[in-house]
Amino acid sequence: MGSARELTVLGTGSQVPTRTRNHNGYFLRWDGEGILFDPGEGTQRQMVHAGIGASDINLIVVTHFHGDHCLGLPGVIARLSLDRVPHPVVAVYPASGQEFFDRLHYASSFYETAELVPLPISGDGVFTTVAGRSGAGGSDAAGLWEARRLDHPVDAYGYRFVEPDGVRMLPERLAALGIQGADIGRLQRAGSLPVADERVVNLDEVSEVRAGQRFAFVMDTRLCDAVYALADGVDMLVIESTYLAEHAEHAAAYGHMTAAQAAQVAAECGVRTLVLTHFSQRYDDPSAFAAEAAAHFDGEIVVAEDLMRIDVPRRL
Repeated sequence: MGSARELTVLGTGSQVPTRTRNHNGYFLRWDGEGILFDPGEGTQRQMVHAGIGASDINLIVVTHFHGDHCLGLPGVIARLSLDRVPHPVVAVYPASGQEFFDRLHYASSFYETAELVPLPISGDGVFTTVAGRSGAGGSDAAGLWEARRLDHPVDAYGYRFVEPDGVRMLPERLAALGIQGADIGRLQRAGSLPVADERVVNLDEVSEVRAGQRFAFVMDTRLCDAVYALADGVDMLVIESTYLAEHAEHAAAYGHMTAAQAAQVAAECGVRTLVLTHFSQRYDDPSAFAAEAAAHFDGEIVVAEDLMRIDVPRRL
């Protein structure tokens, strides 16, 4: 059993798969939820290799409708019904690609038993998903998702998940006030608790803020303001680094980033773990991406490989 918060990399190739890199595909396990990002061609088979079942998916997120990010959708959607997944699965994607989504949804004939809930995104903003139900606005106890439009030749969005801050109880302060056992739970629920000598202890006297975790997913884009907004303060940033700096002109021309640019974003935004992926097939030495990124970012750098598992770093 893996970590409660873990990224499984299903594919890391750009444009075309190679012998060692499948088309894109990323599965984020976040406590009891499973989020499948950008299922490219071959994703269903990569899920089998990784031990991920269709019933593990609660949310499918598509950044844009270039084939290496979406051609696995038909198989995954059909598999939801074949396996009779009992819960609704929300599908998030750019609204401008509705025609493509509809075609991919029904690319072949199958007996549809699973409930797929479309959630097209048409602009920057926050959206929520709650136990398979989705909608704009509202609240979600597990956290909030944010979408921002990126800079790519077709409509593309990056996504960011923000967990609300929690509370960490301070055992030494609780002990000093004689608060223990069931009284701790009562204090957490009510926000205050009467103790000896008619004193009332407030929650903030015996606790501190526990910062919620943040995750960002940024695929095909040139460097732009939205990239920085999505990456700001995240614990894990999964980001495309299609090219090395020597091919920066290609990156700019085709709407992509370099490993150096991705690392500079991570450094400026206070990212804890930087996951580089979406590599051009022209490169066969992954260490070059790590070396280029390390010149700009001194945090944890992971050069993604197919079927790799990466833990979301522990809370600070």
